Amino acid sequence: MDMRKLVGRNVQRIRQRKRLTQEQLAEISGFSQQYISGLEKGRRNPTIITIYELALALGVSHMDLVRPTNRPDAPALQVPGGLTARAGCS
Repeated sequence: MDMRKLVGRNVQRIRQRKRLTQEQLAEISGFSQQYISGLEKGRRNPTIITIYELALALGVSHMDLVRPTNRPDAPALQVPGGLTARAGCS
């Protein structure tokens, strides 16, 4: 999975779990609603600072935004060297 999509899905999942709209997250985080939307769609390439700021706004660890979900049906991640790993597995 593309890291942009992974981060976007995690932001969206956590935002929705906290019952926040994109507009509310934008207000809390200081990012625009358009940026949040693009991020959640995997169209933005957030910096580590952006990930940190969003994590603070969402009240979670920055690691929660980059961690693959621990679902058994999670898609395989492509890792360097042509190897494949299951998301959520060590």
